[in-house]
Amino acid sequence: MVQSPVSREKPRRSPWLSVAVLSLLVFTGCNTTPDAGESARLNSRFTEEQPALSGDGRLLAFVTNRNGTAQIAVYDRDRQAFLTLPGLNRNGLMVQNPSLSRTGRYIAYLTHDQGRPEIALYDQALQRSEIVSRRYRDWIRNPKISPDGRYISFETARRGQWDVEILDRGPNVELDLADGTLIDP
Repeated sequence: MVQSPVSREKPRRSPWLSVAVLSLLVFTGCNTTPDAGESARLNSRFTEEQPALSGDGRLLAFVTNRNGTAQIAVYDRDRQAFLTLPGLNRNGLMVQNPSLSRTGRYIAYLTHDQGRPEIALYDQALQRSEIVSRRYRDWIRNPKISPDGRYISFETARRGQWDVEILDRGPNVELDLADGTLIDP
């Protein structure tokens, strides 16, 4: 009796199985949605940079890409939780360099309006942002707000080199004071 030779060929795998496994690895590895536990922690697997503390040291603001785009996050160190700040992060706007006043009522930061860098100011009490640097037509960067929230220092290229300027929000702004007391100018 003649026996057929034993085939030594490897069994063929479906090319679709390889594609499916590779796709699963790619899509789960690139997931930009944080899980519930991760979104409540200060540090995550996402990029977090440009930290700034409030004058009283309670709040920490930084730029993060936890939600798929660069946004400003504000973390309350006492409560160990993130603040919900309606009106701060708007879709499609780039944000950089957050700076906090004494209690964090005011957040100064750099954003881009029609391709130009602008200084924006977020007021937690009013829950809104506004551009405060419209009169500066030259490039600006690195805004820092004073503890009381009246002044914002920044760099400008107005004279063809980086110089420091101070924007005075005026004597009638509501100051950010530790106990909330208003001061008569």
